[in-house]
Amino acid sequence: MRLTTSLSSQTEYYLEKEAQYGAHNYHPLPVVLTRGRGVHVWDVDEKRYFDFLSGYSAINQGHCHPRIIEVFIEQAQKLTLTSRAFHNNVLGEYEEYMHSFFGYDKVLPMNTGVEAVETGLKLARRWGYEVKGVEPGKAKIITCGNNFHGRTISVVSFSTDADSRRDFGPFTPGFDTIPYNDIAALEAALEDKNVVAFLVEPIQGEAGVIVPDAGYLTKVAALCKRAQVLLIADEIQTGLARTGKMLACDHEEVRPDILLLGKALSGGTMPVSAVLADDEIMLTIKPGDHGSTYGGNPLACKVAITALQVLKDEHMSENAAVQGAYFREQLLGLGNEFISVVRGKGLLNAIEIKHPVKDAAWEMCLNMKNNGLLAKPTHGDKIRFAPPLLISREQVDECLDIISRSLVL
Repeated sequence: MRLTTSLSSQTEYYLEKEAQYGAHNYHPLPVVLTRGRGVHVWDVDEKRYFDFLSGYSAINQGHCHPRIIEVFIEQAQKLTLTSRAFHNNVLGEYEEYMHSFFGYDKVLPMNTGVEAVETGLKLARRWGYEVKGVEPGKAKIITCGNNFHGRTISVVSFSTDADSRRDFGPFTPGFDTIPYNDIAALEAALEDKNVVAFLVEPIQGEAGVIVPDAGYLTKVAALCKRAQVLLIADEIQTGLARTGKMLACDHEEVRPDILLLGKALSGGTMPVSAVLADDEIMLTIKPGDHGSTYGGNPLACKVAITALQVLKDEHMSENAAVQGAYFREQLLGLGNEFISVVRGKGLLNAIEIKHPVKDAAWEMCLNMKNNGLLAKPTHGDKIRFAPPLLISREQVDECLDIISRSLVL
């Protein structure tokens, strides 16, 4: 049975405005949101939904978390931006907090996730030339197939997604791509003495929540250390309590050489990202070598401290682990003939849809929208489920009922 989606005149008004005046680089669900609180959002017609995307895991703490918003408003009324031409009284406090929270010598503050990725790549190359001794201009960075690290020219240069690359060349050299979750392929790639880093997502989110084999990251870390190659972990989506640990790497007690964070670092209020590394790596960057006008601004710093403290104080890692395991167990127990795979860790989960109808996953997401839950397909036949991490067992049960009723065509 296929449910029809009728749109109100208010919704159509906003959709038409976007279509007329905005770039057509996204294909959102036909819903126009106006406010959010906790695990819920409301549209322009005051219909309430469960948010099962969480801004691609940028809203781990829940929509408009009161502690984060309070600090945001308080700092916004004092000082928002100085640029890095001058010092401000919050940056050092933030840097010390990040050091104590994650245990790295230094943090380099940026804004968007892909800026953090680009910063990590630059750091790795600089380290490769100045510390490892790679011949100038020869540094290589290993990446994985089906990765998603952002959409800049350099990052799409090592993407294997045709839509991300089509007609955007020529591409940036210096990257080799190997299959994800393939230790033998990594071992072979590391034989090249010009390799300076391996960039990897602990779980591939955009690819459909692809969880590697147990022990994969442990073996990766050992191989990189043996080859004198930096391990760069892109935890922009998987980090900050999403998978049931503060970092996804923590499941295997792996400490990356360069850690990339973003998204939920601001609790969904503004773009805040961070690159963390020890002195040997970070101090290869000197004044004038790299920077950002907004990176390290006092508003972002104050908000990030609170966003992290909320995750810790409210035990969101622990809740993600417990509710996520229950959610996957119950999904498997639905016995839905169209669910071919259930996978995930913590509250980063996905299903694969097996159905003869083209765009079946999209249609099922429309059904879920009609029934009060927002989720989005990725790569055609996969649906991600990633609610805010404060979701309760009762709310999970309510959402499982919605999902069960919606996976029909």
